[in-house]
Amino acid sequence: MKKSLLAVALLSTLSTGVLANQAGDILVRGGATMVSPDSAKAGVALDGAATPLSISVDDNTQLGLNLVYFFDSNWAIELLAATPFTHDVVLHDPSGVTESVYGANLDGAKLAEVTHLPPTLSALYYFNTGTAFKPYVGVGVNYTIFFDEKFTPTPDSVGFDNLELDGSFGLSAQIGADFELSKNWSINVSARYIDIGTKATFDLNDPFNVGLEGKGSATVDVDPMVYSVMLGYKF
Repeated sequence: MKKSLLAVALLSTLSTGVLANQAGDILVRGGATMVSPDSAKAGVALDGAATPLSISVDDNTQLGLNLVYFFDSNWAIELLAATPFTHDVVLHDPSGVTESVYGANLDGAKLAEVTHLPPTLSALYYFNTGTAFKPYVGVGVNYTIFFDEKFTPTPDSVGFDNLELDGSFGLSAQIGADFELSKNWSINVSARYIDIGTKATFDLNDPFNVGLEGKGSATVDVDPMVYSVMLGYKF
């Protein structure tokens, strides 16, 4: 009987207001964040004319950080930050154009590396569950800045140069949940979609005098899913 009363008391503690978010609470989280871009390939144009080439961007995982400020038990604002993400850009050449021109097939080759930061500001709505499990939904706005864009040695040696990617504004949407381990500590999981689109431009020189040169471009819809698992501390 005593064990049953103790179990009831513990469950009651988990559903009391001491675990509820309150106005002025600040939640700091840190953990792993993976950016998984849309797998669709972006066509490459040269001097505005379409080519058989296309590119895609791979996944990357970094340290994710975010800060949440609560206006009341339901509404909060969240800032997502992270250490810079670096993605491989892969070249796709199913028709073998690069082999016929350069004598080397670059299909599936790592064309370049790009680094970016995707800070995102979101409004969150927490659902009242009366327990330590606190699910939420959110919408926000993102600005992604790209930097340190560079071609890898093989593409660079055949004339690819001066890679640049434009910054991107876009909306985001997410679902997530905190599970409170104690009054201050919690574990968070979340998944969000971010609308990121950028235009990549580059120069294609003609080191082999084959008549293939000009200004290249590709419109890349990165549009990643962003997954996070974090440990949080509430002040």
